Amino acid sequence: MRIVGGLWADRRLTSPGRRVRPTREDVRVACMGLLEPQLDGARVLDLFAGTGAVGIEALSRGAAAADFIEFGPAALHALKANVAALRLKPLRRGQRPTAKLKAARVFKRDALPFVARLDAAAYDIAFADPPYGSKKLDRIIERWQAVPFAPLLCVEHAPDHAVPRGVRRLTFDVCHVTLYRAR
Repeated sequence: MRIVGGLWADRRLTSPGRRVRPTREDVRVACMGLLEPQLDGARVLDLFAGTGAVGIEALSRGAAAADFIEFGPAALHALKANVAALRLKPLRRGQRPTAKLKAARVFKRDALPFVARLDAAAYDIAFADPPYGSKKLDRIIERWQAVPFAPLLCVEHAPDHAVPRGVRRLTFDVCHVTLYRAR
């Protein structure tokens, strides 16, 4: 698994093996292409981050800061290794992100209580890719509809998982990606 585009294109990422289903490269390319105009300087949230591939891809393509939320031990270990390999860390007080100085924080937390505490527009873009077959995605979307914690919410889900209609849906052989925009 690797970063596909931007600052860190072709950098390899650590993977925890078969226990985690990372977002495929073609899916990340399509999502980032769709969001490219909004990525510049964005604060992104990567829920159910796994290896961090989606959030790191966003940083590589222009986002300024990313918060990664992951609870699984194997995925968390790989995520921390990937963040460390790219020398990503939280910014110090008064420090601003730049094209080369990116900020990242890793939270060992369950995504549902994490988003329950967020205010509207806490982030610019949020990504969610919970385990397929889980109802966690429905709860994330419900929370976002009540309090849009990011103007853009991009969710990856199984093709047979019915989700509310978004502003755009990308269809792949193994998954769908639905994009929501706050009103």
